[in-house]
Amino acid sequence: MRIVFMGTPAFAVPPLDALARAGHEIAAVVAQPDRPAGRGQALREPATKAWAREHGVPVLQPVKVRDGSLARELAQLRPDLLAVAAYGRILGRDLLELAPHGALNVHGSLLPKYRGAAPIQWAIAEGEAETGVSIMQMDEGLDTGDVLLQRVLPIGPDDTSETLAPRLAALGGEALVAALALLAAGELVPVRQDGTRATLARILEKEDGRVDWTVRARRIRDRLRAFTPWPGATTTLEGRSVKLLEVVEDPAAAAAAPDAPGAAAVVPGRGVAVRCGEGTALLVTRLQPEGKPPQAAVDFANGLRRRTFTFGT
Repeated sequence: MRIVFMGTPAFAVPPLDALARAGHEIAAVVAQPDRPAGRGQALREPATKAWAREHGVPVLQPVKVRDGSLARELAQLRPDLLAVAAYGRILGRDLLELAPHGALNVHGSLLPKYRGAAPIQWAIAEGEAETGVSIMQMDEGLDTGDVLLQRVLPIGPDDTSETLAPRLAALGGEALVAALALLAAGELVPVRQDGTRATLARILEKEDGRVDWTVRARRIRDRLRAFTPWPGATTTLEGRSVKLLEVVEDPAAAAAAPDAPGAAAVVPGRGVAVRCGEGTALLVTRLQPEGKPPQAAVDFANGLRRRTFTFGT
């Protein structure tokens, strides 16, 4: 098929590459504009733009996508299909209906669960044991279109958003290629989503990373994994921020931690035991105090010169 691909970050590259390797013609790549990034705030190009440049594919980076100009430009390319993966913009009807086969989206969850911008993070944060990808026929709603194909992927107990995303992206590429083969054979069966089972995976905010020591230890650990690398899991000590980097659920932590949520005690040679909600506890093994490099929690506690202290809630 002749395809216009719309996607921006690294998550979109495996589906784009899979289409090309499967023999589909990529007529153009549409990505968001270059954005400032890093300490120097130098402009950084999207990952899909870098792929397109390496493969000699034209790139479009429109500032606006709902004023009709992008649809007019893409119509001249006469694509059979728009393939979308993490483009980051809501498409209007002019784009959704531009190609004979419409627009297919690679979404990083098992719809209707986790509709929205951060499905990978929220699946981990909510303690899911598995997630997956959905190939969806796009409509004007937020991930509400008919599901064409799904693939399931387990979430490992130590997975973070950073480790899970590349696996989901690769699976998304495989699923997209499989869906297009079924589409060409007339064998795709659209399945309407049950909106009553839908959950929202909203955009992450910095405040999501604040640790609430009154909830169970497992939930705190799940959120730390989900929000790695951003916004992380952050608490406070004596008015200064402390970022948790590694925590484990350990029986020794439950025995050593004081009773109040956030109260901590040093476990010699192991880390810092912190009391969480409902009698649970976590052993913090690595952390990063504000303005300092990452360090072992034991070293951090030794620097405080006391065995017990209390993190903020």
